[in-house]
Amino acid sequence: MATFLENSYSLVHQDNVADTPSLQDIRNQLEKGSDESKVETMKRILTVMLNGDPMPSLLMHIIRFVMPSKSKALKKLLYLYYEVCPKLDSAGKLKQEMILVCNGIRMDLQHANEYIRGNTLRFLCKLREPELIEPLLAPARACLEHRHSYVRKNAVFAVASIYQHSEHLMPDAPELLQIFLEGESDNTCKRNAFAALLSISHEKALEYLSGVFEGIPNASELLQLVELEFIRKDAVQNAGNKARYLRLIFDLLEAKESTVVYEAASSLTALTSNPVAVKAAAAKFIELSIKESDNNVKLIVLEKVNQLRQAHPGILDDLTMEILRVLSSPDLSVRQKSLELAMEMVTSRNVEEVVMLLKKELGKTVDEASYEKNNEYRSLLIHSIHQCAIKFSEIAQSVVGLLMDFISDFNNASAVDVISFVKEVVERFPKMRSNIVRRLVETLAEVRAGKVYRGSLWIVGEYSLEEEDIREAWKRIRASLGEIPIVASEARLLEEQSDEGAEAPAPAPAQTNGHSTAAPTGSRKVLADGTYATESALTSTAATQAKLDAVKAAQKPPLRQLILDGDYFLATVLSSTLTKLVMRHSEISGDAARTNALRAEAMLIMISIIRAGQSQFVKLPIDEDSVDRIMSCVRSLSEFAQRKELEKAFLDDTRRAFRDMVQVEERKRREKDDAVKAKSAIQVDDVLSLRQLAKKDGAGGGDEAEVDLERATVGGGAENEGLTSKLSRVVQLTGFSDPVYAEAYVQVNQFDILLDVLLVNQTPHTLQNLSVEFATLGDLKVVERPTTQNLPAMDFMNVQATIRVSSTDTGVIFGNVVYDGASSLDSEVVILNDVHVDIMDYIQPASCTEAQFRTMWTEFEWENKVNINTKMVAGGGSGGTGLREFLRRLMKVTNMRCLTPEAGLGGECRFLSANLYARSVFGEDALANLSVEQEGTDGAVTGFMRIRSRSQGLALSLGSLKGLGKIGEMVA
Repeated sequence: MATFLENSYSLVHQDNVADTPSLQDIRNQLEKGSDESKVETMKRILTVMLNGDPMPSLLMHIIRFVMPSKSKALKKLLYLYYEVCPKLDSAGKLKQEMILVCNGIRMDLQHANEYIRGNTLRFLCKLREPELIEPLLAPARACLEHRHSYVRKNAVFAVASIYQHSEHLMPDAPELLQIFLEGESDNTCKRNAFAALLSISHEKALEYLSGVFEGIPNASELLQLVELEFIRKDAVQNAGNKARYLRLIFDLLEAKESTVVYEAASSLTALTSNPVAVKAAAAKFIELSIKESDNNVKLIVLEKVNQLRQAHPGILDDLTMEILRVLSSPDLSVRQKSLELAMEMVTSRNVEEVVMLLKKELGKTVDEASYEKNNEYRSLLIHSIHQCAIKFSEIAQSVVGLLMDFISDFNNASAVDVISFVKEVVERFPKMRSNIVRRLVETLAEVRAGKVYRGSLWIVGEYSLEEEDIREAWKRIRASLGEIPIVASEARLLEEQSDEGAEAPAPAPAQTNGHSTAAPTGSRKVLADGTYATESALTSTAATQAKLDAVKAAQKPPLRQLILDGDYFLATVLSSTLTKLVMRHSEISGDAARTNALRAEAMLIMISIIRAGQSQFVKLPIDEDSVDRIMSCVRSLSEFAQRKELEKAFLDDTRRAFRDMVQVEERKRREKDDAVKAKSAIQVDDVLSLRQLAKKDGAGGGDEAEVDLERATVGGGAENEGLTSKLSRVVQLTGFSDPVYAEAYVQVNQFDILLDVLLVNQTPHTLQNLSVEFATLGDLKVVERPTTQNLPAMDFMNVQATIRVSSTDTGVIFGNVVYDGASSLDSEVVILNDVHVDIMDYIQPASCTEAQFRTMWTEFEWENKVNINTKMVAGGGSGGTGLREFLRRLMKVTNMRCLTPEAGLGGECRFLSANLYARSVFGEDALANLSVEQEGTDGAVTGFMRIRSRSQGLALSLGSLKGLGKIGEMVA
């Protein structure tokens, strides 16, 4: 059986073994059927054989009734049958029937039709029995001189295969192929011949390559590719040829075909680490990423450049502007990859040029609004400019000015990104604060977004540190707020609207007998012509509402408009900003009268906002929280002269909190850079690799392509799953007393689940037509079902089922084992235990910015609120320590990462609030907000966790995790 499986080259799924026709039916169909029916019969025979039944008794029938056919489809199936059929008898000798097979193959090798010859030659490559191959040598050699190239290109591989597996049958194969190469003119045949020669004789391939070395730049694309493959291997074995090869590869970099340029650049970087060569290869990669239209090719080539940058730091920095030329691609993922790569390569020498180019691209996002992902691209550009400014302080001021020029043109999200960037810059670079604040104050009149206005006001309140800055900021804020008090000015506008309505002539009422008719609910009014008219209450109310709407729709300053539209969060930030400005003016100025005037005006503004929020002139009434916050600012202004702790809270504590956040972000960036450097760092005790002392077989890492192929086929590395972890994934499906005992090893891959089921027949009878049937609940689908088998008494077997996973959702796999009973009409069923899919295998901790978290939290519509009530004391110490331990365990169970900085979680407190984030392998985002408290030092932890996601399944699955019970007694 092992030998039989080694010779099979195809895998064909068989739905049900019980549907296999009998041998007599197959013989009858082969004898009496037409070519079309024989094709179907051969397919069924091949399916049965590939699933384990060699069917040796059919060989003679196939020779008699299939081999003489002239049907090309049947001929192809015939050679597939020859591949897998047993050719040796029980004694290990060639079967007598194979003499007839050999004669048929020989006739096909001499067939007049070139495609039958080519198909037969391909079969010859898979033949391993010397007794069969020997009579076929002469016609195989003759095919090397056939007039048709299709025959010749397959013949060279057949010759190479015969030499590899039975060298004594064709010892002159290398010379034969070398002679063939010298006389061949077809490019495909030459390419195949050189590849075949390379596989059987490195010396002969080198000899041929040396003879045609000067003509390689002018050769065909196919031949150049296979010659580059040989050059990579030979350069490892024969280092003396490397200089000559490098000159050739430099010439091939100028080839017209993109594939040749790519392979030449890859070979160049594999053979040498010379800076000139590395830069030349990277330049060609970048050129390909610009020229090629396929986005996948662009991403692959950019990744190659990134690998070169990591392997040779500093060498490719001059190519930063070339990489940014890839931004001309319309695909957002390509643009993102290009920007990420450029940001890693930017230096103080080219940062100004990079910023100038990014400025132009930023301007295009404002002018060219047709691009469907314009907003995402703009965010990428702003983030890139942000990185440049943080790395190089000398350009921070010009960058800030550049971005603030676009604030009025940007949409809400982009402008918020700009304000967040300005916040960080103004904290990190104290010398620039005054200029940035003045520039920001000048743009207040142009801002129309509430979030942007809030960020601008916070910056103005925190960093207006000079008396002149405070006065200018105050003047600009007052201008953007409009006339105060708000209610009185709006009421005056309403009266003016009423007066204008009263002066306008009204239509004459309907009159009866010269007298106006009055409605019971109306009032009499004298018209301009002296007659009387009736005005109904309904008409009066509608007119009043229309005038009120006109007052609301009238053009107003931006800050006033936002407050009247119901943005009371902005109103509270404005109150806090005014309070800070008054307190700071009191500190730095000796003009007590001006300070008192500012204090009185600030109080008037705050009270006016509260009155306006309770009036008819706003779209939404003011909420109690905003009223409390504004009134606390009013009280602080009235008492701060006597209570210095109020000044400390407003002027010092808020800035210290923001400074801690900036330091946390800076530490994260530094840790990330240190981790990258640590990966590429060379320790003093590392093993030195000397090329001259390396093995000549190329095993020292010469051919990167082969190493990549081995990693892809064998596995990702040394992190093989241990026996203990495998045993932990074994799930018992039936009981020990059941007729069939079953257990499954659950192997979770990235996008599918493989169930390897062990079935044990615990009865003294053979179980006929035993099958395992699986079904699923959730976003799971069974794509490969176990085949039906006969299980002997007290025997066991393994079957496998593949289940595709399409989303991160709680899934259940259930099923049963079915086999024939005592009667052929009866079936016995053994119910299997359910297998629950652990979604933790598909969720990975991730990170995002605070702005991105808030945006997703607003957009995601599915929420799952999990109530928490646990008696567990998670730390044993203070309340703060216990809650921190509770958060740590929650992160471990849910595979989520805490986004709240350490500075925001520190301190001794019985309350804890934190944001968590994770991302699934399917690209789904999972957000969570934890709010818990501990009742006393050793009390219960209570609170809730709100989970949000774009899909309902992920939100519910995270909230119903079994692992949550490990933390404590949680009730969802």
